Amino acid sequence: MTRDLTHFVGGKHVDGTSGRFGDVFDPSSGTVQARVPLASTAEVQAAIGVAADAQLEWAAQNAQRRSRVLLRFLDLIGKDMDSLARLLSSEHGKTIDDAKGDIQRGVEVIEFAAGAPHLLKGEYSSGAGGGIDVYSMRQPLGVVAGITPFNFPAMIPLWKAGPALAAGNAFLLKPSERDPSVPLRIAELFLEAGLPAGVFNVVNGDKEAVDAILHDDRVKAVGFVGSTPIAQYIYATAAANGKRAQCFGGAKNHMIVMPDADLDQVADALVGAGYGSAGERCMAISVAVPVGKETGDALAAKLTERVKHLKVGPALEDGNDYGPLVTADAKKRVEHYIQLGVDEGGTLLADGRGYSVDGYENGFYLGPTLFDDVTADMAIYREEIFGPVLIIARAEDYEQALAMATDHQYGNGVSIFTRDGDAARDFAARVEVGMVGVNVPIPVPIAYHTFGGWKKSGFGDLNQHGPDAFRFYTKTKTVTSRWPSTTLRSAQQTKEGASFVIPTMH
Repeated sequence: MTRDLTHFVGGKHVDGTSGRFGDVFDPSSGTVQARVPLASTAEVQAAIGVAADAQLEWAAQNAQRRSRVLLRFLDLIGKDMDSLARLLSSEHGKTIDDAKGDIQRGVEVIEFAAGAPHLLKGEYSSGAGGGIDVYSMRQPLGVVAGITPFNFPAMIPLWKAGPALAAGNAFLLKPSERDPSVPLRIAELFLEAGLPAGVFNVVNGDKEAVDAILHDDRVKAVGFVGSTPIAQYIYATAAANGKRAQCFGGAKNHMIVMPDADLDQVADALVGAGYGSAGERCMAISVAVPVGKETGDALAAKLTERVKHLKVGPALEDGNDYGPLVTADAKKRVEHYIQLGVDEGGTLLADGRGYSVDGYENGFYLGPTLFDDVTADMAIYREEIFGPVLIIARAEDYEQALAMATDHQYGNGVSIFTRDGDAARDFAARVEVGMVGVNVPIPVPIAYHTFGGWKKSGFGDLNQHGPDAFRFYTKTKTVTSRWPSTTLRSAQQTKEGASFVIPTMH
């Protein structure tokens, strides 16, 4: 029997009232395990009102006390890691170890956000003019929202919520309706950690809920991660309604393989980065770019051999390299791209279609798929597939490889594998991509640096986590102050009288 999930508003679970529900699947078996309520506009508006009321008291607490709540949350989520990972895997389909990594990357941003007392400090200039001091302060925006994707149901909500809460905002989370249970559990843990009721709220929903957030004047900022078309829509709509927005979209991450690279290391890195989490990562490496025919031939052979030994199976069973895709529709979409790659002339070295797991025949499984001889005019090169499909697109020389990554419509992440420091340094400086790895297959920055892509991978001036997060979730107020004594004031008034010129500090 399927269970009905809830929203989480005002510190408690709240049943949906719209009468609309979405199915939450167990991807490993293909069965429906729960129904998630899809909020109406009125339900979203009510949650925003609760958040707005709670935010004032939360913002009035000093930053150190807010940080203590985050520190207690870290202790609680650490104790809950195993059960939270199993819950995540059961709805998403990634392996338990991968689910723990999902949670841990979110935890690391909470650890960074706990440094809010330092990160929120303003600037001070004493004696900027005659008896004048100038200082700035960072203040919360009010109610902010996160619209987060299915592929990281713990990490991305924590990336959004941690800095927002530490800065004194109230946070409204609209998670993916495909795997909403982990976000609901996170809300419970924040409440248990001492976060006041109403400061962190979860409203499940679809486009109606998103539009309600975008058109409500009480929401001052929106963060989004998902596909590029939706990122563009949310960014444009938020801006039209006077909101700050940071929106991150699709990716097509390249790995440049130079002739001097260790090809065994490269092949292992590509298999992990390309097929981990069934390729459902915005930072997955989906394009291998070997430089030169000899490098390409050798790499193709090594990848073909490794792909044969990958083990795909149920998310909750040990020993699997990756699990199923999140839904049947996701599987069909990837299968469509595989056939498209064949039709366009790609050489199919490994075909993951028709993969079946004994006892789980209705699960959403795809075996690892590998293409060679892919060219820049093919759809499987231009577009994000978001599945266990790795393509080899060969380059004749270094300059062509550099141009392939630079000229692509997406600019999220890129890597180069080489033993040549000059080549690596030149590549990092010249490539038009937001995050670069040197002999690192998935170049996700650590929490105290910033995460964000370029071109059609990112929209907005400020990125996720790192100092940018606190800039995004706060507004700066600058104060120019003078406290002259009565004697000085009388003398100045007698000497100067009223001034009709713009003030300067000469």
